[in-house]
Amino acid sequence: MPEMPEVEGLVEFLRGRVTGLTFTKASVSAISALKTYDPPIDALVGTAVSGVERHGKFLDVATDGGIHLVFHLAKAGWLRWYDALPATIIKPGKTPIALRVGFDDGSGFDLTEAGTKKSLAVYAVRDPVDVPGIARLGPDPLDDALDRDAFAALLAGRRTQIKGVLRDQSIIAGVGNAYSDEILHAAKMSPYALAANLTDAEIDTLYAAMISTLTEAIDTARGKPPADLKDAKRRGMRVHGRRGEACPVCGDEVRSVFFADNSLEYCPTCQTGGKILADRRLSRLLK
Repeated sequence: MPEMPEVEGLVEFLRGRVTGLTFTKASVSAISALKTYDPPIDALVGTAVSGVERHGKFLDVATDGGIHLVFHLAKAGWLRWYDALPATIIKPGKTPIALRVGFDDGSGFDLTEAGTKKSLAVYAVRDPVDVPGIARLGPDPLDDALDRDAFAALLAGRRTQIKGVLRDQSIIAGVGNAYSDEILHAAKMSPYALAANLTDAEIDTLYAAMISTLTEAIDTARGKPPADLKDAKRRGMRVHGRRGEACPVCGDEVRSVFFADNSLEYCPTCQTGGKILADRRLSRLLK
């Protein structure tokens, strides 16, 4: 799933490519992806792009017509950029393309979604907060307002595993499964540690790990075209998606815990005192 660093990379790419351009096409080929009807998606045509921003994992293309094209790429969605937009006709149900957008210089992009579980979401709204997912977002992890003390306040009293807290978009916006694994590995913290039980020193370490991990990932994504962002993300992962490989810090084997539709990865030596986490939904440390 694209998370904050990759979405930020897409934002910077689009901001440099489409700001000032006029929409000539906005065509939905996967009706299930379109979550709004007023204003209609084709109301974008004839408006010029005035800015591109990120809200958590949502990407927001603003126009001078007062309409925002907002989309969330979900687990298997992506943006495919064209310097020259193809003229081929898109046949609904026969292609992974959910949305095609064109601009007056001939460029454009498709939003695509792989797999059978369709979660990609497209919105045409007058205000980004009209998108329910944006309205519920917590603070951005790299926002200056989220300093160490504000971060500690978010964790206080939450008897929830820290992995889940980091992934909860209503608490902190933009971090998902992959970067929560990376942050916890950098902090040398178990994904099952309870947020409410963290000491001041552990909060200090976790906060620093979150800032450094996300900042480095954004720096890696910066300047890359969409086609290169996924590979750059994979190469930067130390534990996520690296089950069975050696931990780059200590050399222990990276382990996984599997859930219904995803998994987490961690290093036992770095994060759990050498203990192997039980691979079941009601997770406990194996005795």
